[in-house]
Amino acid sequence: MRRITKVAVLGSGVMGSGIACHLANVGLQVLLLDILPPNIADLKPTDQASRNSIANAALAAAIKSKPAPLYDNAFASRITTGNFEDDFQKIKDYDWVIEVVVERLDIKQQIFEKVDQFRKKGTLVTSNTSGIPIHMMLEGRSEDFQEHFCGTHFFNPPRYMRLLEIIPTKATRQDVVDFFLEYGDVYLGKQTVLAKDTPAFIANRVGVYAMAKIYQLTTEIGLSITEVDALTGPAIGRPNTGTFRLGDLVGHDTAAKVIQGIKDNCPNDEQAGAFEIPKYLNFLLENKFLGNKTGQGFYKKTGEKDEKGKPVILALNLDTLEYGLNPKPSLPSIGVAKQIDDLPKRVKAVFSAEDQGGELVRRSLLGLFAYVSNRIPEIANDLYSIDDALRAGFAWDLGPFEYWDAIGVQEGIELAEKQGEKVASWVKEMLAAGNERFYKREAGKLFYYNIKSKAYKEVPGTESFVILENYRDKKPVFQNPDATLHDIGDGVLCLEYQSKANTMGEGVLRGINDAIKIAEEGDWKGLVLGNNAKNFSVGANLMMVAMMAYEQEWDQLGFAVKMFQNTVMRCRYSSIPVVAATQGYVFGGACETIMHCDAAVCAAESYIGLVEVGVGLLPGGAGTKELALRASDAFFEGDVQIPTLIEKFKTIALASVATSAPQAFNLGYLQHKKDSVAVNAMRNIADAKQKVLELANNYVQPIERQDVTVLGRGGLGALYVAANELKLGNYASEHDIKIAKKIAFVLCGGDLTGEQKVSERYLLDLEREAFLSLCGEQKTLERIQYMLTNNKPLRN
Repeated sequence: MRRITKVAVLGSGVMGSGIACHLANVGLQVLLLDILPPNIADLKPTDQASRNSIANAALAAAIKSKPAPLYDNAFASRITTGNFEDDFQKIKDYDWVIEVVVERLDIKQQIFEKVDQFRKKGTLVTSNTSGIPIHMMLEGRSEDFQEHFCGTHFFNPPRYMRLLEIIPTKATRQDVVDFFLEYGDVYLGKQTVLAKDTPAFIANRVGVYAMAKIYQLTTEIGLSITEVDALTGPAIGRPNTGTFRLGDLVGHDTAAKVIQGIKDNCPNDEQAGAFEIPKYLNFLLENKFLGNKTGQGFYKKTGEKDEKGKPVILALNLDTLEYGLNPKPSLPSIGVAKQIDDLPKRVKAVFSAEDQGGELVRRSLLGLFAYVSNRIPEIANDLYSIDDALRAGFAWDLGPFEYWDAIGVQEGIELAEKQGEKVASWVKEMLAAGNERFYKREAGKLFYYNIKSKAYKEVPGTESFVILENYRDKKPVFQNPDATLHDIGDGVLCLEYQSKANTMGEGVLRGINDAIKIAEEGDWKGLVLGNNAKNFSVGANLMMVAMMAYEQEWDQLGFAVKMFQNTVMRCRYSSIPVVAATQGYVFGGACETIMHCDAAVCAAESYIGLVEVGVGLLPGGAGTKELALRASDAFFEGDVQIPTLIEKFKTIALASVATSAPQAFNLGYLQHKKDSVAVNAMRNIADAKQKVLELANNYVQPIERQDVTVLGRGGLGALYVAANELKLGNYASEHDIKIAKKIAFVLCGGDLTGEQKVSERYLLDLEREAFLSLCGEQKTLERIQYMLTNNKPLRN
């Protein structure tokens, strides 16, 4: 069985250092090498830091960059730097060597000649090239090198972009291909896709085509770039960047190079071959307005702010090639999109709109449908590979064939051909055989139309995932407007939040209580709290809290807070195991919930925190109580105690958010004895299900704690001093200090004369009382209103 523990990364540029950081994220020992500095003649052979300065500087810049490439900056200790002259021979001790040098074939061939010289037999060797044919790098290489060589194309930034294209050559051993497909998924957290050695591989070939098509249609239809970005962003399930902001992000020199590369190297490409670089793109290239990296592209930052304090950003007029302010897009099709939550229905509605926006989306998608139908088997053997690549590499919520299913395959063909597109014959054959969709879901499984067998087959790899959309055809065990309880097999239930942003209002809270009751009273082994949404949950329903506070309905608000506390406690003290599976935002009440579950399986990209101070409150759903309990459990005989208490206090008072699941262990939100990390977010529910089954054996219902050590006035004095230090350091306003003192009061068990043992219920009462008192503060109400209006915190 092949194991990877040490990886050598050759090339420390933006991609090389980013890949090195992500490999370190998953626990690998990494050697990062680059060339010697140009002033090498002036350096002493013993001056190793200076000889490694290029790799050192690149790694330092990566660590400081945003978004952070490391889950935790401490993981940088897993990376050793070096240079090609002094350290190349070290690769003999490494299991995998990945090349990430400049995109020149001659330089890559020189590097691989040295790799072949120093590697041990059987070492895996790959290239991260995005455009050079993989087979051309093999010239002159040994047979063993060729057998263990392929392309592994990461997307930038490597930590966050989920796509990893695996591109073998004819010489690559099948077990090497299979290894990378599995390793990239399970250990690197990627959506691995098997690609063919064709220009731009899969994602860039189709994604850049889609971008170029919209560039072409924008001027034909007469739309502004802001209108197009509004139409081609979340309105149709794509990132906020839309199309032109994406161009600025990617860099126009890069995009133009890929467009020209496809045009030059794909003579049989019936659409891309006809593309010309638009006049306005040539204008940007000639003036070196390359996008974000030069500070100017389709959009230009002015450094000024408008009357609302928002940055003034100018947009390029594609006709006049001048920058100016564009009015907010007001096309009817954009308005239609805002009214529909269901993505396939929203796409269909925008596609069918009769204004210019509808025309752009319709013509671009019809071109896309024809294009991808003709790319099989050229760039991929199966349609799901193309969809996987676009979802993971370009962050589309739907792949091209999923878009086509949303529109209707038959309608898509008819409209595309009416537009003059040529749709591949296999699609028509599929319809003629009575198969009306590219995908279908049955019994919790996802099937795709296999062109070769002319039948539906299960999408490979999905058997390791729990995708709740695949259970829609089954009657749920329980459902209310905000939550659905699924039977996910083997006696395990999964409660899926379905409120807006998965906020935890009354519907979700009742759903949790009902789900636990059903599991306890029925023949069930346990419960998973999980969903496949972008964010697990943004926390409690702040609007509900605001309405009750403004109306001064204190009894009703007190009941709602108590219900939240009791629900969270129910997760810990039920007679069945409850395990959370998270991804994305896990804020406030959601964080409190997972802290009380028997275990949490958190996707590495889970952003976890008690953020209530930002809206003028303290964690009132048992979160403050829980950190008091965890402080108590950390005390030991002879312990000074106060530093531990201050640590928990600052976590809440500073509204600290872990920017990864591993970092959440450092902040005390997760605990090594019970919680774990799923590097691949798609695996978190399946892993949580396995955790439930593991815990269900001989599960004993826990008993509420009566032995929480609190420090009373001695602790209060120390925390008040800590709060004052926050004020003096300008980390806190007067209102922040008022909140901080309330937090301190709960953590210390109130105004007790000294150290004492108290119950969880006692602390919950203190927490609820403090929460309600803050709801009556005008500055807290201002913070809540500001957050609800602007979606960012107010410091007052």
